[in-house]
Amino acid sequence: MDDHATLSQLEELAERLGITVRYESLKAEGFVHTGGYCRVKGRDFVIIHKKATVREKIHILAEALKRHDLGQLYILPSLRELLDVKEAP
Repeated sequence: MDDHATLSQLEELAERLGITVRYESLKAEGFVHTGGYCRVKGRDFVIIHKKATVREKIHILAEALKRHDLGQLYILPSLRELLDVKEAP
């Protein structure tokens, strides 16, 4: 699966989990943050810098989705593999 298809599948998974994914300009005073997960008034959001690379968007979204219990959901095997990768110590 190419990166654009992976990103699309991650966005769809986020939607199934009730997570709103927003692409915004996150530039402030010369500093650019690529984004992350947040919870506002009981709602889950992933806010991603709209000019982030596709790989950065995939990484941010995958990290946010790992916070949720994905065990009972059907997830494409290639996505499950991406989401099951453990961080190096």
